[in-house]
Amino acid sequence: MQRYFINGPLLEDGSVEISGEDAKHISRVLRMGVGDRVIVVISQRSFIAEITTITDQSVIVVPESNELRNNEMPIRVAIACGLPKGEKLEWIAQKATELGMNELIPFKAERSIVKWDDKKGAKKQERLQKIAKEAAEQSHRSIIPEVHEPISLKQLIDMSSQFDVLYVADEEDAKAITRTRFAEQMKSVYDKLSMMVVFGPEGGLSRNEAEVLKEAGFKTISLGPRILRTETAPLYVLSAISYEFE
Repeated sequence: MQRYFINGPLLEDGSVEISGEDAKHISRVLRMGVGDRVIVVISQRSFIAEITTITDQSVIVVPESNELRNNEMPIRVAIACGLPKGEKLEWIAQKATELGMNELIPFKAERSIVKWDDKKGAKKQERLQKIAKEAAEQSHRSIIPEVHEPISLKQLIDMSSQFDVLYVADEEDAKAITRTRFAEQMKSVYDKLSMMVVFGPEGGLSRNEAEVLKEAGFKTISLGPRILRTETAPLYVLSAISYEFE
């Protein structure tokens, strides 16, 4: 059953309005009609709803009283990625949303080959946010992850104060004989509510960046003995978190 996130308030009769691209999707793509049912998410709560009125521009639905199960992970996870090449950030936005990410925070790393064009940045961020929204609908999330505009490493460290647990994936840790196993780290965070995990771009973090992050309170983690691609590592971490907490 198709899922839609509702931004507007409940109407006086208890119904809600679906508008914009979502309304067009219902009427033109899915060709649904009065009496058909969809899932609506209102303030992070999900309900089955019946369509009562439908046009090309607006769809009115009435939610049922029974709330559906919440599918969110019990811990808030922010993924911070050094800006990668090509469409890798779009891949991360989509797949990490499916795996339970709450925030995607790109940052300008020393080894980032891509340079964020501020003139086109708003459109890029809008596209990434749309990808996250569609992935949240597909995977039956109750929230749409927030995709931030790229920030500096200093701004990232400032933002990290909002999180209970801080990790940085360091490939030098992976090369060490005695590695800091992520599974062991997970066993010590059950009483925490939020986590930020930092990943480098292609080529990884510079040693200077890794040291700065460690000085700011980030703990290094190893994702096994193999070196993962920049778009694979966040998915590994989210899968491990899901396995441990869910």
